[in-house]
Amino acid sequence: MNVIKRLLTASAISGLLVVSSFAADSDLVKQGEKIFNTNTQGNCLACHAANGKKLDGPGSMGPVLQNLSVWPEEALYEKIYDPYTTNPISAMPAFGKNGWLSDSEIKAVVAYLKTIN
Repeated sequence: MNVIKRLLTASAISGLLVVSSFAADSDLVKQGEKIFNTNTQGNCLACHAANGKKLDGPGSMGPVLQNLSVWPEEALYEKIYDPYTTNPISAMPAFGKNGWLSDSEIKAVVAYLKTIN
């Protein structure tokens, strides 16, 4: 009987941790979306359209963002931090390397980008 109680307790605690993790991820995605759309921060929508997202910006200079949900988070982070490491002729600014976005802000943008199919 004690084993069953312990298993049920462990299961309930695990469920709570998963739910709180999703809530935290949801907040991170919302923060990333705000940075993506704010012209004094990321202003990503000035250059990028995003598949499946209704954006209020020109989005015609950079590539259309699509299928980012399958990209590794590290690759997206590096693209934002310093796009010149993978594309030396990129027109995109190095948001992290130049200090325009902090580590946590870039991680929030990455969380948002992972929602783009």
